[in-house]
Amino acid sequence: MAVFDLGKLTEGLSTGWAGYLRDWDRSLRSVNHPETTRYNYLLAAGQLARYLGEHSPDPDADDAAEDPTEVTRDHIEAFQAWMIETRSASTAVNKHKALRVFFGWLLNDEREIDRSPMDRVRKPAVPAKLIPVIEGDVTSQLLEACTGKDFLSLRDQAIIRLFANTGARLSEVAQLTIDDVDLKTETVVFHGKGAKDRRVRIGARTARAVSRYVRARSKRAGADLPDLWLSDRGGRPLHANGIKIRLKRLGKQAGIKNLHAHRWRHTYAHEWKAAGGDTGDLMLVLGWSSETMARHYGASAAAQRAQVAQDRLAIGDDL
Repeated sequence: MAVFDLGKLTEGLSTGWAGYLRDWDRSLRSVNHPETTRYNYLLAAGQLARYLGEHSPDPDADDAAEDPTEVTRDHIEAFQAWMIETRSASTAVNKHKALRVFFGWLLNDEREIDRSPMDRVRKPAVPAKLIPVIEGDVTSQLLEACTGKDFLSLRDQAIIRLFANTGARLSEVAQLTIDDVDLKTETVVFHGKGAKDRRVRIGARTARAVSRYVRARSKRAGADLPDLWLSDRGGRPLHANGIKIRLKRLGKQAGIKNLHAHRWRHTYAHEWKAAGGDTGDLMLVLGWSSETMARHYGASAAAQRAQVAQDRLAIGDDL
C-alpha cells in the first residue's frame, strides 16, 4: 500500500507539471526507489511549481509555473531563499537535493532540456547544530505515559522500545512487517535506504514488548495484514505519519517538547560513541555507508568527551 497519494501531491498543478511528475514517479519506481524517497522528491518539485505560480515575485515565472522546462536558475535560487525564510535552511537543502535529481532526470532521461537550471546553484549553508539527545529518564517517562495492557498502550510501548533499542529510522520502524520480526532469535529486519536490508538484534525487554503487542494484534481487525503496526481502530495499517503524530501526543502528555523519532537515532549514536563503540560496527547497525553520517550523528558524544577532557586537564584553572 502506498504511503502517499500522487493525485494529492499534483492537485492544483498545471497539466504540464502534473504529467512530468507522474512520469518521474514511474521512473523512480522502475529503479526501486523507496516510497519515502519518492514522496520527498515529488513533494519538493510540487512545492517549486506552487511557489512559481503563487509566491514568486518574478513576472516571468508564469511560464515556469506551467512547464518545468521553463524553470531557470533565478527561479531556483529565489525558491531556495523563500524556503529558508519560510521553513529552514535544512529544509532548503533537502529541496535542493531533490530538485537536482528532478532536473537531472529531465536533462538526461527525458532530454527535455539542454541544461539543468540547478547548474551553479549552490546548496544552502546549514549552521552546525548539536541535536539534543534523549536522556534515559525521558524514554522512561514516555513508557510510563503508555503503561497499560490495552492494545494502544502495548503497541506504543513496543514502538518506543524499538526506537530506543535500535536507533532505527522512522520509515524503517513504520515499514516493518510481521515476517520481519523473529522473536526466537530476538532480531528484526529493517529495510533501509537504497533497498538495503539489515538484521538487528533487540534486547530482552524490547522483544518482550513486541511479543506482547503481537499477541494483542492477533485478536484485532486487520490481523491478517502483513504490516506489523495497526491503527487502534478500523483494522488499518499505521504508517510513518501516524507514528509521528502519536509520538508528539505522547511527548505532550509527558511534558516533552519537540519529540520525534530521529532524536533516538542521534541518541543511539551518541551513547555508542560515548561508550567507545567501533565506528564501523555503528555504521552496520544503523545502516550507513558513509563515515560522514557517523561523524555527524556522533557529534554530541564528541562534544561531551571534549568537555570531560577539558575538566580533567583544567587548563587555566591554576592561574
